[in-house]
Amino acid sequence: MLILERRFAVCSEAFAHANRGPRAAIETVDNMMKLKPANLATSLAIFAAVLAGLVPWSGARAQSYPSKPIQLVIPFPPGRATDIVGRLVGKKLGEHLGQPVVIENKAGAGTVVGAAFVAKAPADGYTLLISSGSTFTVNPALNPKLPYDPVKSFEPIGLAALPLILIANREVPVNNLMQLVAAVRGTPDKYVYGSFGSGTTGHFAGELMWNAIGIKLLQVPYKGSAPAMSDLIGGQIPFTVDTVAASLPQLKAGKIKAIAVTGATRTTQLPDVPTVAESGFPGFSADSWLAVVAPRGLPADAKAKLQKALAETMADAEIRDKLIANGLQPAYEVRCRRGGANRRRAAAHARRGATREHPGGMRNEYGNR
Repeated sequence: MLILERRFAVCSEAFAHANRGPRAAIETVDNMMKLKPANLATSLAIFAAVLAGLVPWSGARAQSYPSKPIQLVIPFPPGRATDIVGRLVGKKLGEHLGQPVVIENKAGAGTVVGAAFVAKAPADGYTLLISSGSTFTVNPALNPKLPYDPVKSFEPIGLAALPLILIANREVPVNNLMQLVAAVRGTPDKYVYGSFGSGTTGHFAGELMWNAIGIKLLQVPYKGSAPAMSDLIGGQIPFTVDTVAASLPQLKAGKIKAIAVTGATRTTQLPDVPTVAESGFPGFSADSWLAVVAPRGLPADAKAKLQKALAETMADAEIRDKLIANGLQPAYEVRCRRGGANRRRAAAHARRGATREHPGGMRNEYGNR
């Protein structure tokens, strides 16, 4: 019994002092072996506390990143382009990191809910955000009192392209952009367009496009891409601006038709669909993009591992093929360099009269590339 009592006392004391380092723990064991046995009840209590995790142990601290599952927050509802990318990339990213990446949809307030959640999370690499330019450029321009700072709150991990497209209901007598312009000018009060939310990149790209073209369509904001697409197919709205990723399944099924892509180049998935610039408005480009970020203060070693794993994921042939098949452009940059320019551009448009309800008054300046 005395031997058992001594062993428990030694173990508990060693664990209790292990936060001073392995050498301190060893010295504690050596010293305790020279002492008389402590009370068995006290030893058991301390040992139990150690096992319950109430006493810190340096072994846990010494674990290399990552040592547990990683949460990837998507600030959009399921089914959106960001959600598609997050789920495709998240699984492979987890394989490269050696820990599962768990998807968490936190939609609301034009990505503000999910972004604020991640901004306030511990900067330990176990909570990440994947979001579009809405979070980092449009929202700050439209709402100066956000619960996060687009630069100071986040640590950039990587960036990828996300093309947008203008699509139409199949029964609308419009098959290209010039026909759309003629139809709207002929009956200016007849046409509206949908977006997947006020303040989103689809909304902003639409307003940039109408101002560049010289026409005005009232925006009908939806809570996500799915309800907007449903009303487009059903004929409740004639047009919408959405991501190629979200639009591609319905285009392939013949339920809607494509008018023009808003980026500088045509997409791989829809090579026959012209750009807005090719449709008679040279110089126009209003791309979107996705960024993966972590809370500011991320340790350098964790950031390096995340960037390496994300780069390897985006270079994976299987992932690239799946992204392309889902209407996404598998371009990737390790560093996020676009935030400042886009924020200034978005703020300039906001000062010219953009509001969350009806952002009119923007001039012929093309941004959000």
